[in-house]
Amino acid sequence: MISSSEEKSLPQKLSEDIIEFILKENLQPGDKLPNETVLSERLNAGRSSVREAMKLLASRNIVTIRQGSGTYIASSPGMVEDPLGLTFIGNKQKLIHDLLEVRFLLESSIAAMAATRANKKDIKKITTLCDEVEALLKKHADHTQKDIEFHTAIALSSKNVVVPRLIPVINSSIPLFVESTSGALHEETIETHREIAAAIAEHDALRAQDAMYLHLVYNRKRILVTEKNS
Repeated sequence: MISSSEEKSLPQKLSEDIIEFILKENLQPGDKLPNETVLSERLNAGRSSVREAMKLLASRNIVTIRQGSGTYIASSPGMVEDPLGLTFIGNKQKLIHDLLEVRFLLESSIAAMAATRANKKDIKKITTLCDEVEALLKKHADHTQKDIEFHTAIALSSKNVVVPRLIPVINSSIPLFVESTSGALHEETIETHREIAAAIAEHDALRAQDAMYLHLVYNRKRILVTEKNS
């Protein structure tokens, strides 16, 4: 017999029901969930209980709650921002180099998979994000978040269920790279992002792989130059 302390609370039970709903409806990262009223009716539960269940899911990074907009599937559902504890690595310079090594191992192949498997919706998202990053770079505005979204969209387009779990490795490196290069790689970033997006749109796996590799080469070169001059 399960004691009352071991029984699941209603919000916990509802949070599992919502996950089941997400899977059943095949909702993808970035998709919007129905509002509280609709979910309350679907799950036969009170709105306040649904609200609490959503807070639990948000704390587990399964959904993202945007005030005034609604609730969306998180970009990497269930993954905390820093699962590898990279924040606690003191030697940031070594961390940058080691993250770059891992990105060379992974990201060119991920781009090739995306080129092979991306559908029209994926391609539209990648192209749109490419344009948004370019617009920010040309205005000399902070492009870090959109850059993260661009690389995330490519990873999700690989359709490999493990790759999204690797996204935090890529995402955590982008702010470090931007800071380390002093945001100097404007033209190179625009050029390689365009080439990556175009290759994926044309389903050219080898070209996408080469373009991503070149993108990382530019980052590595700039990081080495910055270190040499510091």
